[in-house]
Amino acid sequence: MKTLVIVSHPYPDHSTAIKSLENTAKTLPDITVRNLESLYGNDINKLNVTAEQAACEGMDRIVFMFPIHWFNLTPMLKAYLNEVWTYGWAFGPEGNALKNKELLLVTTAGATEHTYSQAGLIQSTIEEVLTPMKASALYVGMTYLQPLAFFEARDAAKEALSGFSAKLVERLAK
Repeated sequence: MKTLVIVSHPYPDHSTAIKSLENTAKTLPDITVRNLESLYGNDINKLNVTAEQAACEGMDRIVFMFPIHWFNLTPMLKAYLNEVWTYGWAFGPEGNALKNKELLLVTTAGATEHTYSQAGLIQSTIEEVLTPMKASALYVGMTYLQPLAFFEARDAAKEALSGFSAKLVERLAK
């Protein structure tokens, strides 16, 4: 299965978990990794829409890899959706570039899994927080896969990062 991994982290110099997961993905066969901040910095106006759309061509699965940023996508990933998944390419009656592709979200959160529960501080599960992405995927005809979420990722120990990477490899092998 050909997979495109789109990585975004608003503070790449402070990233440990996402950077570790990105490095793991780069070692796997049939996977192309594109890091938005490495390509464009934090300037949402520099996105090369043509290049990003071309990167999706021929892929069976698209993975968005990002830290939860104020219970949302990172700014660059949101800009990517706004510009790359534009009307006429992915949306609308003729836009079917993403149809039948899989979408997998791989996300990290600094908080505990309990925080992302009905009994926790935000009274919402990670799946509920990611509902807009599920809706977007379904809207463009994609198959939305169960997200892969890693909690307590901020300053995670080396053993935890290894565990995160092992789970990522397992999911991407499916």
